Amino acid sequence: MTIQKVDVLLVGSGVMSATLASLLSELDQTLTICMVERLNSVATESTDAWNNAGTGHAGYCELNYTPINANGEIDIHRALEINASFETSLQYWSSLVEQKVLPNPQHFINPTAHLSFVWGSEDVAFLRKRYELLKAHHLFSDMEFSEDFATLEKWMPLVMQQRNQKQKVAATRVKYGTDVDFGTLTRHLVQHLQTKNIFDLKLNREVTSLKQHQNGRWHVRLKDTVTKKTSTIEAGFVFLGAGGGALKLLQKSGIPEGVGYGGFPVSGQWLVCNNPEVIKQHHSKVYGKAAIGAPPMSVPHLDTRIINGKPALLFGPYAGFTTKFLKQGSYLDIFKSLKTSNLKSMLSVGVNNTDLTRYLIGEALQKHKTRVTTLRQFYPQANEMDWHLENAGKRVQIIKNCNQNGGKLEFGTEIVSAKDGTIAALLGASPGASVSVKTMIEVIERCFIAQIKTDRWQQKMKALVPSYGESLISNVPLAKEVRKHTLKQLKLCLETTD
Repeated sequence: MTIQKVDVLLVGSGVMSATLASLLSELDQTLTICMVERLNSVATESTDAWNNAGTGHAGYCELNYTPINANGEIDIHRALEINASFETSLQYWSSLVEQKVLPNPQHFINPTAHLSFVWGSEDVAFLRKRYELLKAHHLFSDMEFSEDFATLEKWMPLVMQQRNQKQKVAATRVKYGTDVDFGTLTRHLVQHLQTKNIFDLKLNREVTSLKQHQNGRWHVRLKDTVTKKTSTIEAGFVFLGAGGGALKLLQKSGIPEGVGYGGFPVSGQWLVCNNPEVIKQHHSKVYGKAAIGAPPMSVPHLDTRIINGKPALLFGPYAGFTTKFLKQGSYLDIFKSLKTSNLKSMLSVGVNNTDLTRYLIGEALQKHKTRVTTLRQFYPQANEMDWHLENAGKRVQIIKNCNQNGGKLEFGTEIVSAKDGTIAALLGASPGASVSVKTMIEVIERCFIAQIKTDRWQQKMKALVPSYGESLISNVPLAKEVRKHTLKQLKLCLETTD
């Protein structure tokens, strides 16, 4: 049997794999790259526009990125880190637009104001303090705050429509927030890669085994899901970017660094507006506070979207309980992921998070009328006939061994890589696609150590991401220069009259 040999093998065709392939092909045009996908098209799982929030997560509106710490103070560090990471993505996309690798940016990214909206004296006080802390930092210097009813009516007409004017409300706004169609972005990245003879895309291919040979190279066995034929690819480096499927692949690899990891899957659903007249009245992303006990991915928001070039209005997401790791996965996924090395941590998380499990089951069992009642907190005049339910993607939260509790549930993302740098996997969810460039640069720094230290790769990386190697959080002039350029290049500087 002929074995195909490549330098890099990417498992999964989502935004992470596409971004890594794009970066590596820009840094070294001689690298041979193969991408395998078990489905029959690119970016149709977590990356697809209907399966994620489409928010360019920059910390502008997401209140869960500014938690209250043990001292009772608002901690803005995570918001700063995410903002700087998203700026890395914007820089890279800008570079690709300039090179005409990516098309007119309006095909995949659009300016959409980001607002945080709260009601009640306690939450208004929290938002005001949050605003003061963020506004003082240069990355958030353009943030606005208002408690004025008339001002808020201009910012978010649907939200304020027929609202009780005696209700204490407040909002913050950043005009140049973004809506990103990550599915379209990913498909454009892959389309460009396909123009290069060093890139090979294989659809309908499922990984059945991964084995590292003595020479350090990986032999990855594939099964064609249509013909059932098998084949083998030998690769010097393997990236497991298969979303919820990455955990099972990491377990198949057998690397010691992956031992003990487990997964807690969470499903999601959206209310989608059917009424074009309602859709026309909303032009922003309005985020609120998550319900007590809710996972970060279920922070409620009334959300303007541009999906496949068409405007849409969504509310949610409503989290739910599931045992599937992928939208097009198996209900046995969570059970098949149980191993002797993670059984204790998985059971421990199950026991210690019964409130979360009950919350997720309750969300999944809600009736349409109940969901619309929640929507009316954001849009008081919502007509339940104008909205229908759509399923979003699955997110597999990380479970890790923990000496104190036996197991720990985490809601972020984590790169798990082998000591020799020949394989890496991306686990977890939020903030996900928005920071894909920063995350994949980290994979390169871990797994292509010798190459990234060379002047050639350093110079190319700086050309692609001008802030590479420097901190946008502390370097004020650089941050202002970078933002000015990306806002212009990606056509995100739309003026408003208010």
